[in-house]
Amino acid sequence: MSFQNFINNAVSTWMSEEGPDSDIVLSSRVRFARNIEQFRFPTLSSNEEAEQILHLFEENYARRTFEDIGEFELVKMNQLQPIEKKVLVEKHLISPNLAEDSPHGGCLLSSNEEVSIMLNEEDHIRIQCLFPGLQLKEALEFANQLDDWIEEEVDYAFDQKRGYLTSCPTNVGTGLRASVMMHLPALVLTRQINRIIPAINQLGLVVRGIYGEGSEAQGNIFQISNQITLGKSEVDIVEDLISVVQQLVSQERSAREAVYQTSQLKLEDRVYRSYGILANSRIIETKEAAKCLSDVRLGIDLGFLKGIQRNILNELMILTQPGFLQQYTGKELAPGERDVRRAALIRERIKMELETDGG
Repeated sequence: MSFQNFINNAVSTWMSEEGPDSDIVLSSRVRFARNIEQFRFPTLSSNEEAEQILHLFEENYARRTFEDIGEFELVKMNQLQPIEKKVLVEKHLISPNLAEDSPHGGCLLSSNEEVSIMLNEEDHIRIQCLFPGLQLKEALEFANQLDDWIEEEVDYAFDQKRGYLTSCPTNVGTGLRASVMMHLPALVLTRQINRIIPAINQLGLVVRGIYGEGSEAQGNIFQISNQITLGKSEVDIVEDLISVVQQLVSQERSAREAVYQTSQLKLEDRVYRSYGILANSRIIETKEAAKCLSDVRLGIDLGFLKGIQRNILNELMILTQPGFLQQYTGKELAPGERDVRRAALIRERIKMELETDGG
Protein backbone atom coordinates (compact mmCIF):
# COMPACT_ATOMS: atom_id res chain seq x y z
CA MET A 1 0.00 0.00 0.00
CA SER A 2 1.33 3.47 -0.89
CA PHE A 3 1.69 6.02 1.88
CA GLN A 4 -0.97 8.23 0.26
CA ASN A 5 -3.46 5.36 0.18
CA PHE A 6 -2.62 4.43 3.75
CA ILE A 7 -3.34 7.98 4.93
CA ASN A 8 -6.57 8.13 2.92
CA ASN A 9 -7.81 4.85 4.39
CA ALA A 10 -6.59 5.47 7.94
CA VAL A 11 -7.86 8.98 8.65
CA SER A 12 -11.35 9.34 10.15
CA THR A 13 -13.63 12.33 9.55
CA TRP A 14 -12.98 13.88 12.96
CA MET A 15 -9.22 13.78 12.31
CA SER A 16 -9.27 15.47 8.90
CA GLU A 17 -12.17 17.93 8.89
CA GLU A 18 -12.60 21.32 10.55
CA GLY A 19 -15.35 22.18 13.01
CA PRO A 20 -16.29 25.10 15.29
CA ASP A 21 -13.30 26.26 17.40
CA SER A 22 -11.10 23.65 15.72
CA ASP A 23 -7.98 25.63 16.61
CA ILE A 24 -8.45 24.41 20.19
CA VAL A 25 -11.24 21.80 20.24
CA LEU A 26 -10.11 18.76 18.28
CA SER A 27 -13.26 16.68 18.62
CA SER A 28 -16.60 16.24 20.40
CA ARG A 29 -17.94 12.88 21.47
CA VAL A 30 -21.30 11.73 22.83
CA ARG A 31 -21.76 8.17 24.09
CA PHE A 32 -24.91 6.45 25.35
CA ALA A 33 -24.77 3.32 27.52
CA ARG A 34 -27.77 1.02 27.00
CA ASN A 35 -28.80 -2.52 27.94
CA ILE A 36 -31.42 -4.86 26.52
CA GLU A 37 -34.19 -5.71 28.94
CA GLN A 38 -34.42 -9.46 28.35
CA PHE A 39 -30.68 -10.14 28.75
CA ARG A 40 -28.50 -10.11 31.85
CA PHE A 41 -25.80 -7.41 32.01
CA PRO A 42 -22.58 -8.40 30.19
CA THR A 43 -20.79 -8.88 33.52
CA LEU A 44 -23.20 -11.77 34.28
CA SER A 45 -24.32 -12.95 30.85
CA SER A 46 -23.32 -16.21 29.17
CA ASN A 47 -21.45 -16.60 25.90
CA GLU A 48 -24.72 -17.72 24.31
CA GLU A 49 -26.46 -14.50 25.33
CA ALA A 50 -23.60 -12.40 23.99
CA GLU A 51 -23.77 -14.24 20.67
CA GLN A 52 -27.53 -13.67 20.51
CA ILE A 53 -26.96 -9.93 20.83
CA LEU A 54 -24.35 -9.96 18.07
CA HIS A 55 -26.75 -11.93 15.87
CA LEU A 56 -29.58 -9.49 16.61
CA PHE A 57 -27.49 -6.55 15.41
CA GLU A 58 -26.09 -8.43 12.45
CA GLU A 59 -29.60 -9.25 11.30
CA ASN A 60 -31.18 -5.85 11.89
CA TYR A 61 -28.46 -3.21 11.46
CA ALA A 62 -25.41 -4.50 9.60
CA ARG A 63 -25.23 -3.36 5.96
CA ARG A 64 -28.01 -0.83 6.58
CA THR A 65 -27.48 2.84 5.69
CA PHE A 66 -28.35 5.63 8.10
CA GLU A 67 -28.73 9.20 6.81
CA ASP A 68 -25.38 10.85 5.89
CA ILE A 69 -23.00 8.49 7.69
CA GLY A 70 -23.09 5.63 5.22
CA GLU A 71 -23.50 1.91 5.65
CA PHE A 72 -22.88 0.07 8.91
CA GLU A 73 -20.46 -2.84 9.06
CA LEU A 74 -20.38 -5.30 11.95
CA VAL A 75 -16.87 -6.00 13.17
CA LYS A 76 -16.48 -8.95 15.55
CA MET A 77 -13.61 -8.81 18.02
CA ASN A 78 -12.81 -12.53 17.81
CA GLN A 79 -12.23 -12.19 14.06
CA LEU A 80 -9.65 -9.39 14.36
CA GLN A 81 -5.90 -9.60 14.81
CA PRO A 82 -4.46 -7.87 17.91
CA ILE A 83 -2.99 -5.08 15.77
CA GLU A 84 -6.35 -4.46 14.08
CA LYS A 85 -8.05 -4.10 17.46
CA LYS A 86 -5.28 -1.78 18.62
CA VAL A 87 -5.85 0.45 15.59
CA LEU A 88 -9.57 0.74 16.37
CA VAL A 89 -8.71 1.78 19.93
CA GLU A 90 -6.17 4.33 18.70
CA LYS A 91 -8.79 5.85 16.39
CA HIS A 92 -11.16 6.15 19.38
CA LEU A 93 -13.68 3.87 17.66
CA ILE A 94 -13.72 1.19 20.37
CA SER A 95 -12.65 1.08 24.00
CA PRO A 96 -9.59 -0.79 25.31
CA ASN A 97 -12.01 -2.87 27.37
CA LEU A 98 -13.85 -4.08 24.26
CA ALA A 99 -10.57 -4.88 22.51
CA GLU A 100 -8.96 -6.74 25.40
CA ASP A 101 -11.70 -8.25 27.55
CA SER A 102 -14.68 -8.94 25.28
CA PRO A 103 -14.12 -12.10 23.20
CA HIS A 104 -17.78 -12.02 22.17
CA GLY A 105 -17.78 -8.27 21.61
CA GLY A 106 -18.47 -6.46 18.39
CA CYS A 107 -18.83 -3.03 16.89
CA LEU A 108 -21.10 -1.54 14.25
CA LEU A 109 -19.04 1.03 12.36
CA SER A 110 -20.43 3.61 9.97
CA SER A 111 -18.64 4.13 6.66
CA ASN A 112 -17.37 7.59 7.63
CA GLU A 113 -16.42 6.39 11.16
CA GLU A 114 -18.40 9.17 12.84
CA VAL A 115 -20.50 6.51 14.56
CA SER A 116 -19.47 3.36 16.35
CA ILE A 117 -21.89 1.17 18.29
CA MET A 118 -20.01 -1.13 20.66
CA LEU A 119 -21.68 -4.42 21.60
CA ASN A 120 -21.11 -6.61 24.66
CA GLU A 121 -18.67 -4.26 26.31
CA GLU A 122 -19.45 -3.18 29.91
CA ASP A 123 -23.01 -2.70 28.65
CA HIS A 124 -24.85 -4.46 25.83
CA ILE A 125 -24.85 -1.32 23.66
CA ARG A 126 -22.69 1.79 23.63
CA ILE A 127 -23.63 4.30 20.96
CA GLN A 128 -20.85 6.76 20.13
CA CYS A 129 -20.86 9.81 17.85
CA LEU A 130 -17.54 11.55 17.20
CA PHE A 131 -17.52 14.93 15.40
CA PRO A 132 -14.72 17.43 14.63
CA GLY A 133 -14.51 20.66 16.63
CA LEU A 134 -17.02 21.78 19.24
CA GLN A 135 -20.20 20.03 18.10
CA LEU A 136 -21.59 18.49 21.28
CA LYS A 137 -25.17 19.56 20.56
CA GLU A 138 -24.98 18.12 17.05
CA ALA A 139 -23.45 14.90 18.37
CA LEU A 140 -26.20 14.60 21.01
CA GLU A 141 -28.94 15.15 18.46
CA PHE A 142 -27.47 12.52 16.17
CA ALA A 143 -26.94 10.04 19.01
CA ASN A 144 -30.59 10.47 20.01
CA GLN A 145 -31.67 9.62 16.45
CA LEU A 146 -29.53 6.48 16.52
CA ASP A 147 -30.88 5.61 19.96
CA ASP A 148 -34.45 5.78 18.63
CA TRP A 149 -33.45 3.76 15.55
CA ILE A 150 -32.05 0.93 17.67
CA GLU A 151 -35.01 1.01 20.04
CA GLU A 152 -37.29 0.13 17.10
CA GLU A 153 -35.99 -3.44 17.41
CA VAL A 154 -34.99 -3.81 21.09
CA ASP A 155 -36.46 -3.00 24.50
CA TYR A 156 -34.06 -1.10 26.73
CA ALA A 157 -33.60 -1.81 30.44
CA PHE A 158 -35.26 1.29 31.89
CA ASP A 159 -36.68 2.33 35.25
CA GLN A 160 -39.15 5.21 35.54
CA LYS A 161 -37.36 6.59 38.61
CA ARG A 162 -33.72 5.79 37.88
CA GLY A 163 -33.65 6.05 34.10
CA TYR A 164 -31.52 3.76 31.92
CA LEU A 165 -30.03 0.85 33.88
CA THR A 166 -26.34 0.15 33.35
CA SER A 167 -23.68 -2.24 34.61
CA CYS A 168 -21.80 0.58 36.36
CA PRO A 169 -23.83 2.77 38.75
CA THR A 170 -21.99 5.89 37.53
CA ASN A 171 -23.78 5.56 34.17
CA VAL A 172 -27.31 5.05 35.53
CA GLY A 173 -29.77 7.75 34.53
CA THR A 174 -29.19 9.23 31.11
CA GLY A 175 -26.34 6.81 30.38
CA LEU A 176 -24.68 9.79 28.72
CA ARG A 177 -20.96 10.46 28.63
CA ALA A 178 -20.12 13.64 26.70
CA SER A 179 -16.52 14.67 26.14
CA VAL A 180 -14.28 16.96 24.15
CA MET A 181 -10.61 16.72 23.24
CA MET A 182 -8.81 20.03 23.57
CA HIS A 183 -5.32 21.24 22.63
CA LEU A 184 -4.21 23.56 25.47
CA PRO A 185 -0.48 24.28 25.00
CA ALA A 186 -0.53 27.91 26.17
CA LEU A 187 -2.34 27.07 29.42
CA VAL A 188 0.34 24.43 30.03
CA LEU A 189 3.20 26.82 29.14
CA THR A 190 1.86 29.48 31.51
CA ARG A 191 1.09 26.82 34.17
CA GLN A 192 -2.48 28.04 34.45
CA ILE A 193 -3.62 24.48 33.77
CA ASN A 194 -2.50 23.50 37.30
CA ARG A 195 -5.26 25.59 38.89
CA ILE A 196 -7.81 25.07 36.12
CA ILE A 197 -8.02 21.26 36.37
CA PRO A 198 -9.01 21.20 40.08
CA ALA A 199 -11.62 23.90 39.39
CA ILE A 200 -13.09 21.82 36.55
CA ASN A 201 -13.24 18.74 38.78
CA GLN A 202 -15.26 20.68 41.35
CA LEU A 203 -17.90 21.32 38.67
CA GLY A 204 -18.62 17.60 38.31
CA LEU A 205 -16.41 17.20 35.26
CA VAL A 206 -13.24 15.16 34.87
CA VAL A 207 -10.03 15.90 32.96
CA ARG A 208 -8.05 13.02 31.45
CA GLY A 209 -5.50 12.31 28.75
CA ILE A 210 -6.13 11.64 25.08
CA TYR A 211 -7.24 8.01 25.62
CA GLY A 212 -9.45 8.66 28.64
CA GLU A 213 -9.20 7.15 32.08
CA GLY A 214 -5.66 6.35 33.18
CA SER A 215 -4.02 7.94 30.13
CA GLU A 216 -1.48 10.75 30.09
CA ALA A 217 -2.14 14.18 28.57
CA GLN A 218 0.53 13.81 25.88
CA GLY A 219 0.97 16.64 23.42
CA ASN A 220 -0.99 19.02 25.67
CA ILE A 221 -4.19 17.27 24.64
CA PHE A 222 -6.81 16.92 27.36
CA GLN A 223 -10.13 15.09 27.36
CA ILE A 224 -12.88 16.74 29.42
CA SER A 225 -16.10 14.87 30.19
CA ASN A 226 -19.08 14.78 32.54
CA GLN A 227 -19.13 12.55 35.61
CA ILE A 228 -22.79 12.96 36.58
CA THR A 229 -25.41 11.04 34.57
CA LEU A 230 -28.24 10.89 37.12
CA GLY A 231 -30.42 13.84 38.15
CA LYS A 232 -29.70 15.94 35.05
CA SER A 233 -31.19 15.86 31.59
CA GLU A 234 -29.05 15.05 28.57
CA VAL A 235 -29.41 18.62 27.33
CA ASP A 236 -28.34 20.07 30.69
CA ILE A 237 -25.28 17.81 30.85
CA VAL A 238 -24.18 18.90 27.38
CA GLU A 239 -24.96 22.58 28.02
CA ASP A 240 -22.89 22.55 31.22
CA LEU A 241 -19.95 20.95 29.44
CA ILE A 242 -20.17 23.40 26.53
CA SER A 243 -20.12 26.31 28.98
CA VAL A 244 -16.90 25.08 30.58
CA VAL A 245 -15.31 24.30 27.21
CA GLN A 246 -16.10 27.77 25.90
CA GLN A 247 -14.44 29.29 28.96
CA LEU A 248 -11.38 27.11 28.38
CA VAL A 249 -11.26 28.15 24.73
CA SER A 250 -11.30 31.80 25.79
CA GLN A 251 -8.60 31.25 28.42
CA GLU A 252 -6.38 29.33 26.00
CA ARG A 253 -6.67 32.07 23.38
CA SER A 254 -5.82 34.73 25.99
CA ALA A 255 -2.84 32.68 27.16
CA ARG A 256 -1.62 32.30 23.56
CA GLU A 257 -1.87 36.04 23.04
CA ALA A 258 0.04 36.72 26.27
CA VAL A 259 2.83 34.27 25.39
CA TYR A 260 3.00 35.72 21.87
CA GLN A 261 3.30 39.29 23.20
CA THR A 262 5.87 38.57 25.92
CA SER A 263 7.99 35.77 24.45
CA GLN A 264 7.44 35.76 20.68
CA LEU A 265 11.06 35.02 19.71
CA LYS A 266 11.42 32.20 22.25
CA LEU A 267 8.10 30.74 21.17
CA GLU A 268 8.99 30.96 17.49
CA ASP A 269 12.34 29.30 18.20
CA ARG A 270 10.59 26.48 20.07
CA VAL A 271 8.17 25.93 17.19
CA TYR A 272 10.89 25.80 14.53
CA ARG A 273 13.11 23.52 16.61
CA SER A 274 10.22 21.10 17.02
CA TYR A 275 9.41 21.32 13.32
CA GLY A 276 13.07 20.57 12.53
CA ILE A 277 12.97 17.49 14.76
CA LEU A 278 9.81 16.17 13.13
CA ALA A 279 10.99 16.89 9.58
CA ASN A 280 14.44 15.36 10.00
CA SER A 281 14.57 12.84 12.86
CA ARG A 282 15.42 9.23 12.13
CA ILE A 283 14.36 7.99 15.58
CA ILE A 284 11.63 9.51 17.76
CA GLU A 285 9.76 8.23 20.80
CA THR A 286 6.02 8.74 21.40
CA LYS A 287 6.37 11.46 24.06
CA GLU A 288 8.87 13.51 22.08
CA ALA A 289 6.74 13.22 18.94
CA ALA A 290 3.65 14.36 20.85
CA LYS A 291 5.49 17.34 22.35
CA CYS A 292 6.87 18.42 18.98
CA LEU A 293 3.52 17.96 17.23
CA SER A 294 1.90 20.16 19.86
CA ASP A 295 4.51 22.89 19.29
CA VAL A 296 4.06 22.71 15.53
CA ARG A 297 0.26 22.88 15.82
CA LEU A 298 0.62 25.97 18.02
CA GLY A 299 3.02 27.49 15.49
CA ILE A 300 0.51 26.91 12.70
CA ASP A 301 -2.29 28.49 14.75
CA LEU A 302 -0.13 31.55 15.54
CA GLY A 303 0.93 31.98 11.91
CA PHE A 304 4.61 31.06 12.34
CA LEU A 305 4.39 28.08 9.97
CA LYS A 306 2.79 28.31 6.53
CA GLY A 307 1.75 25.62 4.08
CA ILE A 308 0.87 22.97 6.69
CA GLN A 309 -2.70 22.21 7.74
CA ARG A 310 -3.24 22.19 11.50
CA ASN A 311 -5.17 18.91 11.30
CA ILE A 312 -1.81 17.26 10.78
CA LEU A 313 -1.64 17.15 14.60
CA ASN A 314 -4.95 15.28 14.83
CA GLU A 315 -3.74 12.78 12.26
CA LEU A 316 -0.21 12.20 13.47
CA MET A 317 -1.13 11.93 17.14
CA ILE A 318 -3.14 8.86 16.06
CA LEU A 319 -1.12 7.53 13.12
CA THR A 320 2.12 7.37 15.13
CA GLN A 321 0.63 5.11 17.81
CA PRO A 322 1.97 1.49 17.99
CA GLY A 323 -1.01 -0.16 16.28
CA PHE A 324 -0.95 2.09 13.25
CA LEU A 325 2.81 1.87 12.86
CA GLN A 326 2.61 -1.91 12.83
CA GLN A 327 -0.39 -1.97 10.52
CA TYR A 328 1.41 0.22 8.00
CA THR A 329 4.55 -1.88 8.24
CA GLY A 330 2.56 -5.11 8.03
CA LYS A 331 4.31 -6.79 10.96
CA GLU A 332 4.90 -6.57 14.69
CA LEU A 333 7.63 -4.13 15.71
CA ALA A 334 9.82 -3.93 18.80
CA PRO A 335 9.75 -0.54 20.63
CA GLY A 336 13.01 0.59 19.03
CA GLU A 337 11.76 -0.36 15.58
CA ARG A 338 8.56 1.59 16.20
CA ASP A 339 10.62 4.69 17.05
CA VAL A 340 12.39 4.42 13.69
CA ARG A 341 9.15 3.80 11.80
CA ARG A 342 7.42 6.66 13.65
CA ALA A 343 10.11 9.12 12.57
CA ALA A 344 9.86 7.91 8.97
CA LEU A 345 6.07 8.20 8.92
CA ILE A 346 6.17 11.75 10.28
CA ARG A 347 8.80 12.81 7.72
CA GLU A 348 6.74 11.28 4.93
CA ARG A 349 3.54 12.98 6.12
CA ILE A 350 5.20 16.41 6.32
CA LYS A 351 6.72 15.91 2.88
CA MET A 352 3.31 14.96 1.46
CA GLU A 353 1.77 18.07 3.03
CA LEU A 354 4.41 20.36 1.53
CA GLU A 355 4.08 18.76 -1.92
CA THR A 356 0.30 19.20 -1.79
CA ASP A 357 0.76 22.87 -0.90
CA GLY A 358 3.35 23.30 -3.65
CA GLY A 359 6.21 23.98 -1.23
